[in-house]
Amino acid sequence: MRLSKLDALRGITLLSMIAYHTMWDLVYLYGVDVPWYAKTPGFVWQQSICWTFILLSGFSWSLGHHHFKRGLTVFFAGALVTLVTCLFMPEEVVWFGILTFMGFAMLLMIPLDRLFGKRNTAFLLISALISFALFMVTRNISSSGFPGGNYFTTFLGFPFPGFFSTDYFPVIPWFFLYFTGYAASRIAPEKYKANLVDSICPPLEFIGRHTLIIYLLHQPVIFGITNLIFS
Repeated sequence: MRLSKLDALRGITLLSMIAYHTMWDLVYLYGVDVPWYAKTPGFVWQQSICWTFILLSGFSWSLGHHHFKRGLTVFFAGALVTLVTCLFMPEEVVWFGILTFMGFAMLLMIPLDRLFGKRNTAFLLISALISFALFMVTRNISSSGFPGGNYFTTFLGFPFPGFFSTDYFPVIPWFFLYFTGYAASRIAPEKYKANLVDSICPPLEFIGRHTLIIYLLHQPVIFGITNLIFS
């Protein structure tokens, strides 16, 4: 079932992300002075994008099909981003970025859905509250290096000392937020979901339905345009 209002929200969030990444290039690649970007306003902007995307993806999981195929596609799209940045932009390398995480989360939900998918509303509500609480408690767990860590522990959320990535979304804490979205979808009444079907802005909905390809293309396009301007 396609929920057009959610597609529109996803489209708005994707446009916000493109604007945020454009600003990132201007500030960190071309030295444009934007003092507020590296402070609280920029952080809140970045977090609003992350939270919305992950919650929406979790919420939409139970509405979609072909989870295994979709999860693998997104996961390997993340691997492609890592490969490209390693080869051509090693100083801005992406390890375990948002696509890698989202693909893994989609795959992990396949077995978890068998455990939670048929549970009653009260159980799912408690699960959602616990999951969100765990997200809030662990959201800064990856802010420092862990002696003895490796790439596997880094993927889980325990980075080794000196680890660097310009886009880092480990399993902990972000899967807790993803699961919160999933549980919210299972709890939401069908009548409420039916209200999200009607179209409100076709252009935004189109963008929201094609987030993966737009995500993969937007940074090269932004970089190309800004490079032409500043060169």
